Amino acid sequence: MLAAPRGRPRAAFLQLAVAARTMAGVSELESALQMEPAAFQALYSAEKPKLQEENLIFFCQMGKRGLQATQLARGLGYTGARNFAGAYREWSQKEG
Repeated sequence: MLAAPRGRPRAAFLQLAVAARTMAGVSELESALQMEPAAFQALYSAEKPKLQEENLIFFCQMGKRGLQATQLARGLGYTGARNFAGAYREWSQKEG
């Protein structure tokens, strides 16, 4: 189970982590974030993040794709999109 990075609300982090496990990658993110909430829920078994979500945290193995995802989400109006810059590697070293 992933834990939220220090100082980050656990609920938003876990919500994204659930959806991220099922996504093919950054290439799928744009269409996913533009889906109707019910379609997102049906496909990813997770609630679609709201545009006003304060901490919509993206991450990947090394950091590059997480940053790309964050930039894409911000471009779609998700102003609270954040990149966990240390990526999964940092989390696993500190928490895993």
